[in-house]
Amino acid sequence: MRHTAPLAALLLVCAFAVVLMGACARVTPPPPRITMSPAADAVSAPPDKGLVVTAGGGRLTSVLAFAGREPVPGAFDASHTSWRSAWTLRPGTEYVVNAAAVGREGVAARLAGRFRTLRPAHGLGIGSVAPYDGETVGVGMPIIVTFTGHVQDRAAVERALEVRAGVEGAWHWAGDSRVVYRTRKLWPARHRVVFAAHLAGVRAGPGTYGTADRTVSFTVGRAMVSTVDTLTHQMVVRQDGEVVQRMPISAGMATTTEYTTTSGIHLTMDKGNPVRMISPGRDKGDPGYYDVMIGYAVRISNSGEYVHAKDNIWAQGRANVSHGCVNARPDQARWFYEHALRGDPVIVTGTDRKLEWTNGWGYWQLPWADWLKGSALANQS
Repeated sequence: MRHTAPLAALLLVCAFAVVLMGACARVTPPPPRITMSPAADAVSAPPDKGLVVTAGGGRLTSVLAFAGREPVPGAFDASHTSWRSAWTLRPGTEYVVNAAAVGREGVAARLAGRFRTLRPAHGLGIGSVAPYDGETVGVGMPIIVTFTGHVQDRAAVERALEVRAGVEGAWHWAGDSRVVYRTRKLWPARHRVVFAAHLAGVRAGPGTYGTADRTVSFTVGRAMVSTVDTLTHQMVVRQDGEVVQRMPISAGMATTTEYTTTSGIHLTMDKGNPVRMISPGRDKGDPGYYDVMIGYAVRISNSGEYVHAKDNIWAQGRANVSHGCVNARPDQARWFYEHALRGDPVIVTGTDRKLEWTNGWGYWQLPWADWLKGSALANQS
């Protein structure tokens, strides 16, 4: 019994020593490991893979990437362990990346790196875009993108094309160097649309990469839709659903295919005052040859069809005597000329010659299901 108190004290001292030794032996957790792809100091990185930054053993707290002075847009995944650039990278460009992450018990890590993307053997650019930037267009207007060369990987290029409009639409390839965007229904009137081609760095084919991005912003104007009935020889123009013009017209005489006005949904494409019109496939002196200057002409196809002025009032509203165009009284043709925007629908009925979807901007001739088949992404999930 005499030894109980000293023994208890000894046990207490030993227990305290064990705790103290455990505290001293505890190791600080390692910092998270931040990696980037392309790797730091890469000198010929493929631009089509984009930029990816990841954190092992922690969460990313910030990623800042720049191409020169231009920030690179991107987003974190749900766990904040990965950050990916929104689009591909510009070829032949130096990028600077700064990232930070935090791990267990608040242990932090940072990464700073730079790399350069490859210079492609061949570049692909955008030759033209319709509409042009800042244009006001009609409710049927397509977006037509023409590239500077042939596109082999259409799906990769199509994925880089963005339309910000809030309506349903789709791309349709009209050849190896042209792609067209059309909405399922006509654009809403007075609507703003932004088209952005994130083409820089997209691999369009072996050794071929997009060279630059392109952005076009345009506005859809009032809804002006015209209907042409070649049987009653009347053209009715409606704006926002209200009739604003009733125009007696004369359409194609239909003695030959070329002299037959095409039936279907046309779009106004351009206009001129005057426009020189020459008979197709005929030389001077041949029967039916003509070479005339026509005023207030609004083109609606690539096969020579216009809505234009002509002083043959005796035929307008009574007979079809033209070479395929729709002609109207000069004052009314002038009104149409002055009010027409590119992309205004002109719907022609009453003839046995159908407008081909490849004739001018006859894209509305394709049913929506068929239009969707022209997308390179149609069969991809």
